[in-house]
Amino acid sequence: MSVHAMSRSSQARPLAVRPRRRWRRRHTRVIIVSVILIPICLVWIYPFMWMVSSSFKSNDAIFSGLTLFPRVLHLDNFVRAWQGAHIGRYFFNTLFITIAAVIITLIAVSTMGYVLGRYRFPGKRIVIALFGAAIFLPEGYTIIPIFDMINKLHLASSLWGIILAESGAAHVVAILLFAGYFGQLPKELEESAIMDGAGFVRVFTQIYLPLAKPVIATAIILQVIHSWNDFLLPLVITLPRPELRTLSVGMYAFEGEYFTDWSGMAAAATISLAPIIIAFLFLQRYFVESIAGAVKQ
Repeated sequence: MSVHAMSRSSQARPLAVRPRRRWRRRHTRVIIVSVILIPICLVWIYPFMWMVSSSFKSNDAIFSGLTLFPRVLHLDNFVRAWQGAHIGRYFFNTLFITIAAVIITLIAVSTMGYVLGRYRFPGKRIVIALFGAAIFLPEGYTIIPIFDMINKLHLASSLWGIILAESGAAHVVAILLFAGYFGQLPKELEESAIMDGAGFVRVFTQIYLPLAKPVIATAIILQVIHSWNDFLLPLVITLPRPELRTLSVGMYAFEGEYFTDWSGMAAAATISLAPIIIAFLFLQRYFVESIAGAVKQ
């Protein structure tokens, strides 16, 4: 064999070995990360799995051990929660409030985010600073003026009063996500639409808003979680009319002075969390895309 042939063969071997080494490193890294994260994930989701498991157990079996597999399935827990504790009525109240609040909030935050992201005006930084400061304002400090405003609008003790209270919160994260997303879109889209005779509303609804699907999905998820799980505002507004309670407030029907129906409460909590999980599973791809886009900004 010639010297040139030996040198070529010696150079070819390292080139063939490198992909194998990279594959082994990546494979080893995936195994190490999986070994670390899988136990953490199991510990993280165990309380949720225990709650779902408890919804199929009796009150005595719930505290008999930490096993997730009940020996006997007590499906009557869901029937008792849905009918006896009026969770069915509270479920539809919460669903109506959440859908209406999502629509109102989405219109408000998308338009505010569009203006903040696409236009320059005096005091813009002050407005953004005020939005940021609103994050640190506790909800308990605003409950009295909110209730007073709803009472003056003659919407107290009604579902529409709860909807107005839920959709009027400081949705700073959603506003800033819309502002960052609209701010990165090219100006040529707006200029070409204006040349075709489109106004502010048409440019926003037909040009920019359809491009913001990831941010829309994120705003929907955030508002659904907020409206579906909120407790303080619905509790205060529905005190005179218990039939207007939401799911979070209706959970207290299982807690008495001398006895707590833990299995019925677990069944009601499972019913309450199921729509949130389903909505997130359908919108999680857009949620991740929106957060990734915000991080890039």
